[in-house]
Amino acid sequence: MPLTEPRTVRWTKDEYHRLAETGWFDDRRVELLDGEIFEMPVPKMPHVIALDATTTALRNAFGAGYWVSPQAPLDLTLTSEPIPDLFVVPGKARDYTNHPTTALLVVEVSDTTLSHDRNRKGSLYAAARIQDYWIVNLVDHRLEVYRTPVADPAQPFGMRYSQRTVLAPGDTVSPLVLPQVPIAVADLLP
Repeated sequence: MPLTEPRTVRWTKDEYHRLAETGWFDDRRVELLDGEIFEMPVPKMPHVIALDATTTALRNAFGAGYWVSPQAPLDLTLTSEPIPDLFVVPGKARDYTNHPTTALLVVEVSDTTLSHDRNRKGSLYAAARIQDYWIVNLVDHRLEVYRTPVADPAQPFGMRYSQRTVLAPGDTVSPLVLPQVPIAVADLLP
């Protein structure tokens, strides 16, 4: 009898959706990244406040013509469907019959998942060629801005961001697609 090593089973989006339809994930916050299903922690109140504040600030900054969506899936690959805290895409929600496959801006509000958001999710978003990725860092009370995806085979998805800027509450930030629109970092924090 030949010996075989155990292997990891990776889920496809279709399998993941079938599991969801059967109720496997009822009352659980999960997302699919590279075929792995991650259960995300229940957000604490500072996370909820920062998410609401960031949603409001981005809706005010982007205005009509952009969909600022909190906690909705992005369809990035056959085995990855992350649910960022926020994404911004052109148009309105009704313009989309499926989950968007890219975004102009992705934002994660992060405290307990800071390392995961910087590394695994940052690499995934870079691999998806998302040019503007922000982390509202609740641990250090800062905004981390990631831009310019580049190849890096050492990263989980083979890509990373080459530019990282850390901004304090007194600073302002502008989305790449709206460089003329400053947003106060303090407006994104709880």
